[in-house]
Amino acid sequence: MASFDTLIDKKVIGGKGYIIGEVRGANIDTKSWQITDLYVELTESAAEELGFKKRFRSATIYMPTKFIKAVADVVTLSPSLTKLRECKEITECKE
Repeated sequence: MASFDTLIDKKVIGGKGYIIGEVRGANIDTKSWQITDLYVELTESAAEELGFKKRFRSATIYMPTKFIKAVADVVTLSPSLTKLRECKEITECKE
């Protein structure tokens, strides 16, 4: 089990080794005390591939934790970038 503070700034890697971005925060369900989504700051290329245009700063998305395959030195996701592009559950953080 990883503690929340060890997740911050970890690189996020897609299913086929593509660097998607870095963890910047998380949504927590206060009833179950479970992390539901990670805030992932996208790399420029991942933002373009996923259809999130960068404005004045990097695009940040909500990444559902169900896509996480493993957490070690990096956060590894099960789906590839192509599969993530098709996913309607990934949304941009507007904050």
